[in-house]
Amino acid sequence: MRELNFIKTGVLEWRDRPEPTLLEPTDALVRPIVASRCDGDTLPIHRHVSRPMQAGLRAGLIDASVGSIVGGLPFEGPFGIGHEAIAQVTELGGEVTGLGVGDLVVVPWAISCGTCRECRLGITAKCSTMTPTSPGKTLACWGFGPTSGAWGGMVADSLRVPFASHMLVPLPKGVDPLRVAAASDNLTDAWRAVVPPLRQRPGGRVLVLGGGGQSIGLYAAGLAVAHGAEVVDYVDDRTQRLEVAEGFGATVHEVRRSRKSVLPALPGTGYDVVVEASSTSQGLRDALRSLRPGGICTGTGYYLGTGTMLPVMDMYATSSQLNVGVSSVRPHLPELLGWVAETGFEAERVTSLIANWDDAPQAYLERTTKLVLQREALDLTGA
Repeated sequence: MRELNFIKTGVLEWRDRPEPTLLEPTDALVRPIVASRCDGDTLPIHRHVSRPMQAGLRAGLIDASVGSIVGGLPFEGPFGIGHEAIAQVTELGGEVTGLGVGDLVVVPWAISCGTCRECRLGITAKCSTMTPTSPGKTLACWGFGPTSGAWGGMVADSLRVPFASHMLVPLPKGVDPLRVAAASDNLTDAWRAVVPPLRQRPGGRVLVLGGGGQSIGLYAAGLAVAHGAEVVDYVDDRTQRLEVAEGFGATVHEVRRSRKSVLPALPGTGYDVVVEASSTSQGLRDALRSLRPGGICTGTGYYLGTGTMLPVMDMYATSSQLNVGVSSVRPHLPELLGWVAETGFEAERVTSLIANWDDAPQAYLERTTKLVLQREALDLTGA
């Protein structure tokens, strides 16, 4: 079967890999029909980062945990890339329940069992069944290379999904797969950064620092408006993204980034909820200093360096809260998908390019906010 492989910066290609089979009665096989490019995938695709990051790890300038996710030579190709997909169930193990052949499902980016301590706590991205405490293993997931397991990437003809009754979340009837193309990761990451905090502070003021997690920041702005925030300020340096955020109803602010600040002077008395999606240490510091007393900041980006220098005393003085961590999307998916089905939230506004599945090697290279690949579903009515 074909699988899209990252070879090196600026080079992707289809490669053959063995067709997966059911190995356990709890497995399912699925065929991705929609795949979207995660914001983080653009890092190695557009920038020569492998050798500099390796040097940074050796020198102690980059946190060692980076190597436990993407290897000692980070993003060394070839490896199967992609970890956001809507897929069609093609085969089910004998113990899988709640699913049928032909169903459309969201495949969460990180693999989890649903029953271990971590999964019961809602941190499915840290499933201890899939990521035992052996040294050097941090994640079990698709699309990050062999250090995170031999799962390959989601831009492929078939995937084996373990613990399928838990892992796979059916798409509600009437929801266009293109609308929730990023539900496996980026869309749900934005949901967890906005919706639970706003429930603690109904009608609160929200700030989104965009640009690094390009689509995450835009989804967050749209979700904040849709969930009744009093103010939604969106900050970015790209006109196209500012226009999308404004289309969602956010108040937009263009900024020139510098080492001193990523924030312009904004009106108001601080924010109840801040989503830091600039993926910079300065952005994280600015985000924390912009919080109202008791405010909540969620960092959604990669903070690679060891010298982040967080304003801990400022946080102490304002009793503010910082959430940083890989996104555990599986617990949020049923609510998110149900809400989209009910409200018709137009998450597809963030999509900036839709390409044919066969054109993936070229399309994945595009410098665009949110790429989505699509192909036709199969007719499995007689399966």
